[in-house]
Amino acid sequence: MASAGRLALVGSGEYLPVMQEVEEWLLQNRPARYVQLATAAAPEGQRSLDNWHRLGAQAAQRLGVEQVIIDVRTREDANDPKWATLIDGAGLIYLSGGNPGFLARTLVGTLVWQVIEREWRQGASLAGCSAGAMALGGYVPDFRHPRAGGVDGLGIIPDIRVLPHFDRYTKWVPDFAMRPLVAPGTYIVGIDEDTALIGEPRIDDQTTAPEAKDGLETWQFRARGRQSAWRIETDRRYRINSALDLRVRTGN
Repeated sequence: MASAGRLALVGSGEYLPVMQEVEEWLLQNRPARYVQLATAAAPEGQRSLDNWHRLGAQAAQRLGVEQVIIDVRTREDANDPKWATLIDGAGLIYLSGGNPGFLARTLVGTLVWQVIEREWRQGASLAGCSAGAMALGGYVPDFRHPRAGGVDGLGIIPDIRVLPHFDRYTKWVPDFAMRPLVAPGTYIVGIDEDTALIGEPRIDDQTTAPEAKDGLETWQFRARGRQSAWRIETDRRYRINSALDLRVRTGN
């Protein structure tokens, strides 16, 4: 039975040389097929999308893999079989930055998202940067209205709320202002720029993976990159120096 592929939540730096090591790790022993969705940037217009696609092409060239653009801008696009078919055989599927609420609303429950989930559960790696990282959680907060106004995420890591660009964010937002984001049973994770929180299944005895319960497995996540990742509790934050256990939805 195939096991789900690796995961990465990236604070910033998608497709740039500074994060190439993470992308190499995600593509390790996977097909040389780099599937890219700039959907989160669709509200910004064609120029922004062109820029993401150009950066993605440069990353694919450095990595020596094929770039596959999934040009989904609307829910209609996300239900179009022509885009879903192109995801088949992916080695890495990457959701880049922009508007996280728009990204989640556009993909959730669509054919494209169903195929992304299927490919990841069959071994393709899955990554999200900035808006993409936020959307992979169970809930996408709205920083302007932290007590309400957020949307349901894509739910791959259902118990987290991700704060990307965390080092920049905390320069103008004090720690106590993050208090409304905290909810029972939820991890608030801050990820600095040019940094990723990377995850794999936890294998306790090095031979058998933990049994999934209710479609959820316990995975271990570690920070990798130029800076740090953080766990936020009420009005305090803790640097993630060792493995952080999180539940990942590997089943339906």
